[in-house]
Amino acid sequence: MTATADYKTLAERASKELADATADEAIRWTVDTFGDDFIVASNMQDAVLIDLATKAKSDVDVLFLETGYHFPETIGTRDAVQAVYPNVRIVNAQAEQSVAEQDAEYGEKLHDRDPTLCCNLRKVVPLRRTLGNYSAWVTGVRRVDAPTRANTPIVTWDDRNGLVKVNPIAAWTDDEFNGYIHEHGILENPLVSIGYLSIGCAPCTARVEPGQDPRSGRWAGQSKTECGLHG
Repeated sequence: MTATADYKTLAERASKELADATADEAIRWTVDTFGDDFIVASNMQDAVLIDLATKAKSDVDVLFLETGYHFPETIGTRDAVQAVYPNVRIVNAQAEQSVAEQDAEYGEKLHDRDPTLCCNLRKVVPLRRTLGNYSAWVTGVRRVDAPTRANTPIVTWDDRNGLVKVNPIAAWTDDEFNGYIHEHGILENPLVSIGYLSIGCAPCTARVEPGQDPRSGRWAGQSKTECGLHG
């Protein structure tokens, strides 16, 4: 069997064995199984997943997609994470083109005219390139985030990127998630407190009114609901 086939089999087995695992158990399994050969993804909306991961491995690699379109508050949160968790290694995944170079080739504000292409160039491709250096990645995807994520397993095989995908907090409710932030004093992007409940690139993220779906602020007014990283 190839290494890929071995890991796919591993993921399929773990999907059953860890179906009801706690976040700590899922992360401990990841550390025990992959050692240094995994990365934790964060959009820097908060440091919940980073905090959980560093309890098992203080020097974990953290993936941040540096799209060139982030809010200053998001960059500030990334820098604060580095200060609070000094042993982590933040891996800034960047697109092959700068924003200016992309504008020159495709025209300005591609995100308004073709957000799917923009996400592909600035998120999906850099993600795939970075994940190629690892055998597993850990994400903060939760089932309550959106209908498209309702069946998210704790462990799965990421066929699109060719590695094991671990979603330790997939089963967490909003109350559990927010409770962890308050109980442990977790870093949170200051935009959250003023109504930005699902933070992505600045041009494609809006405030969410009380009672609205948190992801309704992403690509508001368009049919697009996902950037392509998780489906």
